[in-house]
Amino acid sequence: MDIEPGQIRVFDCAGRSLAVSNIDGELYAIDNLCTHDGGPLGEGQLRRGRVVCPRHGATFDAKTGKVLALPAVRDVAAYAVAVEGDGFYIDCPGVAGSDDPNTVRDTEATVMADEPTDR
Repeated sequence: MDIEPGQIRVFDCAGRSLAVSNIDGELYAIDNLCTHDGGPLGEGQLRRGRVVCPRHGATFDAKTGKVLALPAVRDVAAYAVAVEGDGFYIDCPGVAGSDDPNTVRDTEATVMADEPTDR
């Protein structure tokens, strides 16, 4: 796993830019774009399980995507993450080939762990 505790990294999952956080050894994924003005949450700071947008300080729960501080007023989407071996999977809604039409396991996510888009 290429994300150290307390760190945020940006990954692409089925065409979505996601901010993946490591909180006490557990991975969580939310949309990378702040709902206030589209700021890159993956470039923000992770403080006590909260992601702070680098542009204007809007704050989101890194686990649930719930907005916690203005100027944002809308939550960001959160995605389930499963760690397997040295990689991880992110459940991305709307990806073709799913048994469930609303959610599928993205088979490319294990590759993403070695190829973050924020470098």
